[in-house]
Order: sequence, then C-alpha cells, then structure tokens
Amino acid sequence: MRFKKLQVIFYSVMLNILLVVSANAETENECFETVSRGIFKFNQGFDSIILEPVAKVYNKLPEPVKNGTGNFTSNIATLLSIPNHLLQGEMTLAGHATGSFLVNTTIGILGFGNPAAVLGLKNQKEDLGQTLGAYGVGSGCYFVLPILGPTTVRDSFGMIVDNQYLDAFARVTWHEKEIKNMSGNKLDYVGIKAASAVDFRGDNMLNFESLEKNSIDLYAATKSLYIQDRTKKIKNKESSDDDSWGELDK
Repeated sequence: MRFKKLQVIFYSVMLNILLVVSANAETENECFETVSRGIFKFNQGFDSIILEPVAKVYNKLPEPVKNGTGNFTSNIATLLSIPNHLLQGEMTLAGHATGSFLVNTTIGILGFGNPAAVLGLKNQKEDLGQTLGAYGVGSGCYFVLPILGPTTVRDSFGMIVDNQYLDAFARVTWHEKEIKNMSGNKLDYVGIKAASAVDFRGDNMLNFESLEKNSIDLYAATKSLYIQDRTKKIKNKESSDDDSWGELDK
C-alpha cells in the first residue's frame, strides 16, 4: 500500500514536471540530439540485421496469415484505446472500441478476424500521450529511444503510465497481474509486441525504402514524420486503426 502511494506521488510529480517542461519547450527542440542520432544509428543497425530480414520472410507468408496477425495485434491494442477514449470524454469512440474488441474476440476468434469492421465499428487507436495532448499538454522535447524509436517527453511519460496502469494486456502479461481469471507472462507481452513490429515493418517495406532513398537526412525526415503523425492523431484527423507515421501505412 505504501509503495502504491509512492507511485502515485511519483507520477504526480512527473506530470507537473512534464507540464512545466512542455510549457517551455517546442517539439522541434531536442533534449540531446547527438545522443539521439547515435541511438537512431543503432536502431538502423537493429532494423537491417534483424527486423527487416524477419519482415521480408513474414511478407512471404500467405495473405490470410498476415491479415490474421495484423488483426490479432490490433485487437489487443484496443484494450489500451478504451480507457484513453474515456479519459478524453469520447464516449461514442469508447463504445465503438469496446464493441469492436468484444465482437472480434468472440466472433472473430480471438481477434484473428475483423467482423467488427463489417459492422461499422470504428477502432481508432489512442494512448495517454494523445490524451494528454488533447488536454493541451505540449509535447516537450523530442528524442530517440533504443529499439522503441522516436518519442517526446509527453509521449514517453504517457507510455510509462499506459504500461503501468491503463493497458490491461500489459498488466496481465508484463506485470503478471491476474484480471478476472485471465493471466499471462512477460514472454506473451514481448511476443505480441514483436509480432506487431514485424507486421508494421512488413507492410511498410517499400515506404521505408523510399524514405531512405529520398531523404538527405533520414534522422530529420523520421523526426518530421513522427511529429506530424502525432499531431494528426491528437487532433483526430486520422481515423485509421494503424500505427502509421505520416505517409507510412499499415
């Protein structure tokens, strides 16, 4: 109980710091560009050696298998969207997301199918970074994380809180908390996140190649795409159910 209180105090302090930082920093500013560029190069190496080759093999799988994988990971991600829709007061979208998860999990056989789309249920992905942005919290400075990629002060804070409290799938698997007789482990969490990354990379193979070929500064181009994509999603200008950045599609 005492540890929980300390956690609440910690996140309250962090949120206040975030508000102060965001009020005095634009997204275009960077906390430590030199370090971020180094991490970006590391991520490029990881992509070239591991992610891209796996994605190429994945793209050779039968289309039903690929579609089923994408549907399955997107359905699980809905568990994070629901509480964030509620926090934003978007009751209609929260209802759509809840209905989509229930329909796809049952009729769609654990989410491998997507009958909810046929029924007209929207599944717009949301996270706490978007929720904070919707409440007027600025992005703060931009930086790059190993493997996870581009982020901002606001989005990284949101990601931590999402993982700790709002994402039911993360709580059941990564934190190994049993919820209504459902349980999992860290391997389940890592497996789903890896499958989602491979699915995204496979769907955007040509887009990534085009970005690399046509960018004078790939780091700056990726930063610009990330910032534009987050701005669109906060303003709900993008209604697709993907994790795309700018012109990258899933």
